[in-house]
Amino acid sequence: MMRVGTSGWQYADWRGVLYPPGLPQRLWLERYGECFETVENNNTFYRLPARRTFEDWRDRTPDTFVMAVKASRFLTHVKRLKDPEEPVGRLLAAAEGLGAKLGPVLLQLPPTLTADPVRLDACLRCFPSHVRVAVEPRHVSWWSDPVREVLSAHGAALCWADRLGRPRTPLWRTADWAYLRFHEGRAAPWPAYGDGALRSWLRRLGESWDERRDVYVYFNNDPGGAAVRNAARYARLAHAEGWPVSRAPARLPAPHPDGPPA
Repeated sequence: MMRVGTSGWQYADWRGVLYPPGLPQRLWLERYGECFETVENNNTFYRLPARRTFEDWRDRTPDTFVMAVKASRFLTHVKRLKDPEEPVGRLLAAAEGLGAKLGPVLLQLPPTLTADPVRLDACLRCFPSHVRVAVEPRHVSWWSDPVREVLSAHGAALCWADRLGRPRTPLWRTADWAYLRFHEGRAAPWPAYGDGALRSWLRRLGESWDERRDVYVYFNNDPGGAAVRNAARYARLAHAEGWPVSRAPARLPAPHPDGPPA
């Protein structure tokens, strides 16, 4: 199954794109869940909510909904993966309030953090086997065989990432499932992706995985509703190529020709 969604759902400029103008913000998650079956929760990076908040999100979304969770910056950016036991334990104690709706945990590493396979291994050991973990390094020193071996040993996915239509990572397969993030496209209006870029990623995914594998795809190019439109378009393109794809909206308002507001 290919699960397609966006990185977050609480963006004011999505009003009139995904959210009807009169819909109160407290109902945006319910509306999002009517349109998409998965979301990557980015707010958890800045502040880890209490378990009851995760339980509330569980109760407000459809039965088939899956929420990926971005790990707290305390673990990745403050501790820089050092002494991971307590922050990982605290994260899971809260996030497991999602129950069966808990998707992968994303570890996005700071761009200044150079490769440390030993520290990464110690961090991944803190996650139980039933929790999927995706890792998004952002320093070129991580592209080495020892890092790839650590990820593979734990069944952790190297997060494939795109910016401006180009891969930001090696296209390693380190798990039997995949995780892909779209950060910024080249199409107009900014920061949208065009069909050529979207199809190129479908091709890359198809070279490493098939429809029997779980593939998580999230669009982080949120300004102006680009992420919403691109996620919906990507789901349609994937379906046309034979992928089983999660729910996505069939129709959305066209973008403003001048692009999103500054």
